[in-house]
Amino acid sequence: MASPFQFNSDNPFGSIFGFQMGGMGGPGGGYPGSQPHRAPRKPRRFVVKSPVARVLVNLLVTLAFGLIYFYLELPALNFQAKEFYVFVFLLCAVYCASAIFTSGFEAGDPKGYFTFVKKQCTLPFFVVVGLAVVVLVGSLLSWEVLRAGSYSKLLTVKTGDFASEVDEIRYDQIPMLDADSAQRLGSRKLGELADMVSQFEILPTYTQINYQGRPVRVTSLAYGDIIKWFTNRSEGLPAYLIIDMVTQEAEVVRLSEGMKYTTAEHFGRNLYRHLRFHFPTMMFAQPVFEIDDEGTPYWVCSRVVKTIGLFGGTDIQGAVLVNAITGESTYYAYEDVPSWVDRVYASDLIMQQYDYYGLYQNGFLNSIFGQRDVTQTTEGYNYIAINDDVYMYTGVTSVTSDQSNIGFLLSNQRTKETFFYPVAGATEASAQASAQSQVQQMRYVATFPLLLNIADQPTYFMSLKGDDGLVKMYAMVNVQQYQIVETGQTVADCEANYRRALAENGLITGGEAEVPDAEHSETTGVLTEIRSAVMDGNSYYFLRLEGQDVFYTVSAADSPVAVILNVGDEVTITYTPGEEGSILSGTSVERAAAGTSPALPAGEGEPGGDASGQEETPAQEETAQPAETPAA
Repeated sequence: MASPFQFNSDNPFGSIFGFQMGGMGGPGGGYPGSQPHRAPRKPRRFVVKSPVARVLVNLLVTLAFGLIYFYLELPALNFQAKEFYVFVFLLCAVYCASAIFTSGFEAGDPKGYFTFVKKQCTLPFFVVVGLAVVVLVGSLLSWEVLRAGSYSKLLTVKTGDFASEVDEIRYDQIPMLDADSAQRLGSRKLGELADMVSQFEILPTYTQINYQGRPVRVTSLAYGDIIKWFTNRSEGLPAYLIIDMVTQEAEVVRLSEGMKYTTAEHFGRNLYRHLRFHFPTMMFAQPVFEIDDEGTPYWVCSRVVKTIGLFGGTDIQGAVLVNAITGESTYYAYEDVPSWVDRVYASDLIMQQYDYYGLYQNGFLNSIFGQRDVTQTTEGYNYIAINDDVYMYTGVTSVTSDQSNIGFLLSNQRTKETFFYPVAGATEASAQASAQSQVQQMRYVATFPLLLNIADQPTYFMSLKGDDGLVKMYAMVNVQQYQIVETGQTVADCEANYRRALAENGLITGGEAEVPDAEHSETTGVLTEIRSAVMDGNSYYFLRLEGQDVFYTVSAADSPVAVILNVGDEVTITYTPGEEGSILSGTSVERAAAGTSPALPAGEGEPGGDASGQEETPAQEETAQPAETPAA
């Protein structure tokens, strides 16, 4: 039986022994050492004669290429994924190239190759043609010109009343850092840890979440390089970072068992590959790092679907939660996503869907001609924690004007519940410029603002950062009258100054100019330590009370009595509750009683000492009467 494989070559023996086989005197003959005439050699080709064997070889080559490509590029096996069509087209191209090679086909012009492919690669040819038709029809059915009405309905927008629906937020819920400042704090914190800084780095993708009632940003560590991955992969990534957006403190949370499934991993433990092998047909948005209420790290991988035609109307249908330690993966429909998850819908997706809503709610032609009621989001967004969820905030402006906003959006990033509040006023960029003009001599830079309710007035709140990227001051700007700008070293000082400015401009009454008492707490005790510092030209005193580990910072401009306080004085400090850390923001300090050292119980004073029990009794009685305690 003839072999299906045939190697085309000239006489191999002649090439080996240096002479041609044949008669001595006939053509091709001759004596050793003579130089007979040789026919030109043809290039060797791998030809498979049997059609069945040829098809099998072509399929094996295509399969090998497909497996390698799928492992490296991880395309979703989904007709709504454009990378799927690229994958199939490449497979067909590889099959056809293999068929040309294994058949030994040669052609001098492209037309010959096309004819060969049409005859010998019938199935791949029709697959390519069929998929091309699907792409063309699917794109046409997704075209915004034809489906403008469907695009405008991607996002359901409810109109609300700002003053009645948006409550005044507590200080411990206001994020005072932006992403850049959080990254700086995280890098500095990691640099303090000698056992980690040489092996790991920080992933730059910080996620803002609401953790245990406080706004924080979290992110995972990553391996420093491939060598450090080899030496550390068995233990996994040992920690993640939490940046408190209120206290501006960075914390490295060490894990008893390292994270083995992250975007920084390689091979089978790489998060993208782990997802693709478990959910080969699903399309995913960029995974985000979160922690649950117990501090367990997870990756939230939102499932992307196309709802208009074949390729249009991007939306989210649920999420896969991947345990970063064990790799356990669970899919949840969007209505079943656990409440501790904060980021299912990306901010960019929500803004894109609102832009469709604003552009096409009156039809596609209206978005170009006339532009009646056509609106769009402003450039930029921020986050705020409300009722244990994270809401995205962005402004809304008319497409014909970029100098003022007509309102703003608040959108829940877990449920996509979106509210529009019609509040006309300055754009965020204008508010940032106004705030920076107040401190132009210090060259501070304003962060992208948040919208707060201060005395039923829509107010832009922003942090002012120095050249080192850290927060130095705070500013509040009235949305409707953005010439009303006030700043402060603390949020409490900033709000107090802002309320007074609102009263002076007749926007609120004199009674509303005072910061509500609910925003402050009092503590009374004996001073055991006093420190001072000059910050931005103002004197601040850091006071620590007996039996406490925290310092209360008080401005001498707000409480001049702080300058003459001594260790041993009994004082009452008014401060902002809800903050955490070693330094709390005090708003005022009052001396409860003049004195030196704390009173001793009767009979315990040493004879001849500086203070006897009788000498201390009057001060003790004075501070024991609530009516005589100075009010904050």
